[in-house]
Amino acid sequence: MPADVATRVAADVGGTFTDLVVIDAGGAVRRHKVLSTPPDFDVSVLEGIGAMASDGRVDVAAVGAVNHGTTVATNAILERRGARTALVTTKGFRDVLELRRIRAPQIYDLFFVKPPTIVERHLRFEVDERMAADGTVLAPVREDDLRDIVSALTRMEVESVGVCLLHSYAHPAHEQEVGRYLRAHLPTEVTVSLSCEVLAQRREYERSATTAVNAYVRPVMRRYLDRLREGLSRQGIDAPLLIMQSAGGLTTAENAAARPVFSLESGPAAGVLASAWSAESAGHSNVISFDMGGTTAKAAMIEQGRVPYSREYEVGSTVSAGNRLVGGGGDLILAPSIDIAEVGAGGGSIAYLDAAGGLQVGPRSAGAVPGPACYQRGGVKATVTDANVILGYIRPAPLADGDVVIDRDAACAAVEREIAKPLDMPLSEAALGIHRIANAQMLRALREVSTHRGRDPRQFTLVAFGGSGPVHAAGLARDLGVQRVIVPPMPGVFSAVGLLVCGIEHHEVRSCRLAKEGLTPEAIGAHVRIMRDRLESQFTAQSLPLDRIEFLVSLDLQYVGQTSQLRVDVEEPLDEAVIARAVDQFETEHERLYGYRAAEGTGVEALAVRLIGRVPAPGTQILSGDDGLTKQTVGGSRCADFGAPWGEIETTVSMRRALGDGVEGPLLIDEYDTTIVIPPDFTAATDSSGNVVMTLVNSAAPLASKRGSGEAVHG
Repeated sequence: MPADVATRVAADVGGTFTDLVVIDAGGAVRRHKVLSTPPDFDVSVLEGIGAMASDGRVDVAAVGAVNHGTTVATNAILERRGARTALVTTKGFRDVLELRRIRAPQIYDLFFVKPPTIVERHLRFEVDERMAADGTVLAPVREDDLRDIVSALTRMEVESVGVCLLHSYAHPAHEQEVGRYLRAHLPTEVTVSLSCEVLAQRREYERSATTAVNAYVRPVMRRYLDRLREGLSRQGIDAPLLIMQSAGGLTTAENAAARPVFSLESGPAAGVLASAWSAESAGHSNVISFDMGGTTAKAAMIEQGRVPYSREYEVGSTVSAGNRLVGGGGDLILAPSIDIAEVGAGGGSIAYLDAAGGLQVGPRSAGAVPGPACYQRGGVKATVTDANVILGYIRPAPLADGDVVIDRDAACAAVEREIAKPLDMPLSEAALGIHRIANAQMLRALREVSTHRGRDPRQFTLVAFGGSGPVHAAGLARDLGVQRVIVPPMPGVFSAVGLLVCGIEHHEVRSCRLAKEGLTPEAIGAHVRIMRDRLESQFTAQSLPLDRIEFLVSLDLQYVGQTSQLRVDVEEPLDEAVIARAVDQFETEHERLYGYRAAEGTGVEALAVRLIGRVPAPGTQILSGDDGLTKQTVGGSRCADFGAPWGEIETTVSMRRALGDGVEGPLLIDEYDTTIVIPPDFTAATDSSGNVVMTLVNSAAPLASKRGSGEAVHG
């Protein structure tokens, strides 16, 4: 990415909408929302940019970078639409993917069935080779084995191959030999992913699963990015295409195409980075980021302005998160990521009655096609958005640029037919029930990143964004015991804003086992120097000056003999005092998460050394985003139902700049990309950064937890 670019384009693809934000050299912002176009999400990106170019909101000749966040790889996993994939592994390890971990998301569910493996057993092949942990060759790779495997792969029309041999994280020679043979003898369109190139880290199942997922989505991501680059070129944009990574920071499209497993959570990651940036500018260091879109809701906790990282996470679970206590409900990814909890609850989540007649919401979503019933695009199922329209929270009018017009009658008909009539209850009660059950689902994500990790949410501020986030934020804050909610400017396209405020990042990790006397600055420094050289080479290849790189070192620490690793940041320059502080941080965080600190003298060991290289984004001054696109008339009032004890209230419709130092609820703020719902027990004001700040006046809300003090320890 050039140091100074005249215009940057950010495109964030969600399950329902694709959001575009364009910022020029002066900080002026233009935004645009279009319906996503699954499964060809590149179409909506190109249509959105084309629409903005045609009416003069973006000068394609001045574009210096296109920053992109996408859920293409994640959707391929969730919908099992990835490539036909094979896995080549050491003899005796064919069923590692099947065995997984001894984990289940619900430990008392006797009927739990593990999800199917991403690579079927008949597509998993063994090589009769063996290399010891110290690098000694016990059995060499035989060409006859490889010839038979290539023949089988060709016959089975495999599109992608993952290779994961025992101990290749430290001694990759055999794996590289297998990779060279496969690449030389398979058709050129077949991709080959080596675990030593994807994830050079110990733990056989985790490395195998991560490599298999990378291979599974690699052809999908490559085709997607190729189409997107070709489309941008046709529009006259030849600027670099940069992709958001799960761990934050942008990477080149070439790197994302080769290692898509590191960009699975690119959209949610951008939202968390935007929250951290916005909170810092507004003077808040401890916040919970809450992003509710059309299909999912995401939460992350930011302490002392530091974005939290997880060393692993699962995709496809009921709650997708880096949960250290449970798991087994999805595909495990052992790759650095921003620590995000995600649930299948969004504006498009479908409400239905289960076999027992109980009301359920999600995780199935109406998505962009056919969408909620109120969108008038063929949807007939009742959704959370339909319920919010009935409750008066969302205005029955054109949405965003007018591509969708909200129809209240259609929403009423869907909820009446699907929920209210079968349950023999009034329409408003059915809508309120859908809204509250959706809130209950989203509280799981909020508690996952707070009380489940020893934090007290009452000591944090909720930052709410996404197309549906500001509609639900106040109710969630009340249930969680949070006293203050911030809704930033441009909340409906806020993740796209996050793509503009982050820089380019590259990550490296080296497995080790440094315990007691071996956990020294010299030993850690040796690993850091090797990784620093690799990262500097990557940045140099992108024509980025080395003097702009910021490096961050961290360690994966655990008590000797245990397996609960925590990630702790380490300052540079390294010395004995720095290592001692890192160990103390680990023990403090371990006590908070697991309830105990080991006896004095218990050894602490490092299992991995990590290094992040980061080139910050160009200085970004983002203006209010009031780009003249809001065509709706602001003002007047409409009836909104806030439930007991208030019921239906004729509620004033206002705008954020009219709030001043404080206005009492109830109040509705209709904006270009969302509606901010301010219930009667909240006040709302506008701060100097343009944020809407909602404060809970009635403090009799339930207490979420009495654990934790809210002190910042980065784990």
